[in-house]
Amino acid sequence: MPEWIISSGLTAYDDAVALMEDRANRIAAGEAEELVWLVEHPPLYTAGTSARPEDLTDPDRFPVHDTRRGGQYTYHGPGQRVVYVMLDLNRRGRDVRKFVQQLEHWVIATLDDFNIRGEIRDGRVGVWVARPEKPALPDGSPREDKIAAIGIRLRKWVSFHGISINVDPELDHFNGIVPCGITGHGVTSLVDLGLPVTMDDLDVALARQFPRAFPDPDSGA
Repeated sequence: MPEWIISSGLTAYDDAVALMEDRANRIAAGEAEELVWLVEHPPLYTAGTSARPEDLTDPDRFPVHDTRRGGQYTYHGPGQRVVYVMLDLNRRGRDVRKFVQQLEHWVIATLDDFNIRGEIRDGRVGVWVARPEKPALPDGSPREDKIAAIGIRLRKWVSFHGISINVDPELDHFNGIVPCGITGHGVTSLVDLGLPVTMDDLDVALARQFPRAFPDPDSGA
């Protein structure tokens, strides 16, 4: 297991980026071990490298941070677990597609601990949950809501940024953006799905599922 840190309270976004960049540089230099860092942020929007200006529909609602992670606009705020993943892909295989798939499988396995079926959809970043109880979309396709976002960056084959999972955020805070540039579908959370899951519950499940998604490259597994 990498070093595992859970920060209490709300972590300022700029402080988080500074720590990640410093840690990634030190991991690449062989001066620090890998790190998984779990935080919550105050309400804010982030713009990834593919963000489109028209997808920021309420620019004055919360602070907006430009970030060099992949992806488009996303929201972070209280009640959402943000997991920053600083892993050395020089050791784990220089395969970006595989790494993203591992992140997806980690989220899906964690949700499965709560009997939630998370799914991946071609052309739609993140992890989705079917909502058959909701009206279908205008084209007749079934409604699906996003429960987790994924956005990463690599520097010298060390990852940073990572994933966010909605435990119990204010879902209407997502209304100031087009999340990840995807229209029609909505956003959900563990509590919105009727599960009285706490942040601590999710953290335990994340830690339990991590070694299965990211086996130790030195173990021969």
